[in-house]
Amino acid sequence: MQSGESSGVRLARRLRELRAAHWPGLKVTQRQVAEALGGESPLSMSLISAWESVRDPQLPPAHRLAAYATFFASRRSVGAEPARLLGENELTEDERRMRDELHTELLSLRLFGAEHREAGEPASFEPLPLPLVGPTTDTIGGGTWFFPDQRPIIIVSGSLPRRFRERMPYTDAKDPDYVRAYSLADLDAVLEVHGHIRAVNPAAEVRIRRSEEMVEDDFTSHLVLIGGVDWNPVNRDITRRLALPISQQMRSSDDDFGCFSHRDGETFQPVVDEGNGSLLEDVAHFFRGKSPYNARRTVTLCNGMFGRGTYGAVRALTDAKFRDRNETYIRQRFQDPSTFSILMRVRINPNGAVVTPDWTQDEARLHEWPAVSEA
Repeated sequence: MQSGESSGVRLARRLRELRAAHWPGLKVTQRQVAEALGGESPLSMSLISAWESVRDPQLPPAHRLAAYATFFASRRSVGAEPARLLGENELTEDERRMRDELHTELLSLRLFGAEHREAGEPASFEPLPLPLVGPTTDTIGGGTWFFPDQRPIIIVSGSLPRRFRERMPYTDAKDPDYVRAYSLADLDAVLEVHGHIRAVNPAAEVRIRRSEEMVEDDFTSHLVLIGGVDWNPVNRDITRRLALPISQQMRSSDDDFGCFSHRDGETFQPVVDEGNGSLLEDVAHFFRGKSPYNARRTVTLCNGMFGRGTYGAVRALTDAKFRDRNETYIRQRFQDPSTFSILMRVRINPNGAVVTPDWTQDEARLHEWPAVSEA
């Protein structure tokens, strides 16, 4: 790259380099890129050319850069005609690593380029740090919380019932110190997952919605459901449509601890100290699969019988000490890691803190779906 170039030019030059020289001995054509990125509706080659133009570079949408990264992560993308993008479950570990590194590089070029293009000034460029990779190194990129298409992601929380909000300060919208977030159920889990999703998907629009605030377009986005069926009606509707073998039972009253149940009748209940009533162990569910509202988007459920169970379900794939270990377990355990369900124990420390579930430990997992093949 030449010094003094605008970041838009650098992105265009990098896209051209990928196509011409990424794979030794193979030059990818603009037609192949257009086929793969467009899928059933191939993009025009003039559009690919505009994105590669160093004279008048046109910035590709962020989700197209995610597709570029997936395309150039594997030579198998051009192994047959027409060229195509491999699915998440088709990528090897090395290909996922390459995809995540390319995505970070291209996205950092675009984000920096867009900022200075709007300001009308070129500037020097320092790329975002690439994910560190190694057998004992934690990574923030990729994984279950990475959405390659970078489409909008809606985090859906239930609302605290009025009887609870009335006990709290700053929950009345007429109060000058009103805090909207205090109306969200499972606030710890919402804050945790929002921060992590934003870090992993810097180009995606990530919004938090209370279930009653959902509008038409929200339902067809990637959905992350936080909290159980008692206070989150969107969760109730989605779990009904998914027909999973595990379901969360609604509590009849605040004194009812509730349970998860299997369709064969087995139940899984929290553990409470009989002496002082404190929570010793919650039961929580993590599910990822195709959204029943939009087959091209995903739905993720993170729900426990209590708030700390929900928080533990989220932390399983956000905690820096456990997320890589649990992600590896998912890829090794499930033939298609884009669709899986894990019902887990969430232990509570004596000081009330949540212990992040380690899915590699048999005692942490209560139920998994799909079941391991008997073959």
